[in-house]
Amino acid sequence: MTDIGHALRDTLLALTRIPSPIGEEAELCDHVQKRLSASLGSEAITRFHDSLIVHAAVHPGAPRIALVGHLDTVRTQHDGPPRVDGNRLYGAGAADMKSGLAIMIELVERLDLKTLPCDLTLIFYEREEGPFEENRLGPILDTHPDLHTLDLAVCLEPSDNEMQLGAMGSIHATLTFQGRTAHSARPWQGENALYKAAAFLQELERREPHDVEIDGCVFCEVMTPTLLQGGRARNVVPGEAELNVNYRFAPGRTPEQAFAELCDLVRDKCKIQATDLSPAGYPHATNPYVQHLATCGVSGVRSKQAWTDVARFDSIGVAGVNLGPGTAAQAHQPNEYTELDRLIEGYAIFQRFFDRTEGSPFA
Repeated sequence: MTDIGHALRDTLLALTRIPSPIGEEAELCDHVQKRLSASLGSEAITRFHDSLIVHAAVHPGAPRIALVGHLDTVRTQHDGPPRVDGNRLYGAGAADMKSGLAIMIELVERLDLKTLPCDLTLIFYEREEGPFEENRLGPILDTHPDLHTLDLAVCLEPSDNEMQLGAMGSIHATLTFQGRTAHSARPWQGENALYKAAAFLQELERREPHDVEIDGCVFCEVMTPTLLQGGRARNVVPGEAELNVNYRFAPGRTPEQAFAELCDLVRDKCKIQATDLSPAGYPHATNPYVQHLATCGVSGVRSKQAWTDVARFDSIGVAGVNLGPGTAAQAHQPNEYTELDRLIEGYAIFQRFFDRTEGSPFA
């Protein structure tokens, strides 16, 4: 393994050894702040609750690039402390997304920041894995208007070093089906709310996915039931059933417009309430920095069939992409791991991106 390979491995191990489940990011934030203060100086770092805005290279007038990663992880089960086994590094958040954080840290410690052909900002933020409204990146963007002039924001979410453009919008809605309780021995005296929910579930099952093409990128719109709750005892006909439906919609519509479509589908079958509205993000496929990044050794380019904070940047007029070294299939998994060779490859992609080569937008 090369020197950078050893450094990335050790940095990722250090990050995964600090638990940071959503809402408990303070210790990890302290660690990152202390480490980067040693190399950049404390004046380069602004702390926002348990998030950090790091002005790694300030070059007025140069293109402005941001590397963005969340500090929190989901709560998963692991059979031991973080460890390396061959090409795999195991630990909570190893894939999602402390592998991306490791690259961000190593880049600013190793690049010649004085000659960097761009202004470089790092954002380490908290509470990404929860509801849209609790995600701390939103308040960061609201209170730091200088971030609205970025030329490109790269979210280092796990993508196996594939560049993923745009972001699907996401709606969660609670559908409440009303029935009438009765003894289960005499169900004809009641009205089973589960049957009403079942009829709507069949309607959703018959609904075909809908492809939407934007800037040459195809986004697949889907409505998916994810949770069903009903009943209060084994011998009682359920008088109420609640169904959670998750609607993933393509860029080009607001969450409110997408929710209106779901309401039209529901009509008078039940009550409906939106519980989480997340906007979609455009792919920005023609942005020159996006096009340049696509030539720097990424494993592929496609649309993002999920929601990420790329959508938050799109909402303030900033182009964003998803690109990270984490093993995507391992996100949120028990005994989560990421592959070290992809970590090394990911670092090399960003190293090439920041080179002032002929033909690049930085030249």
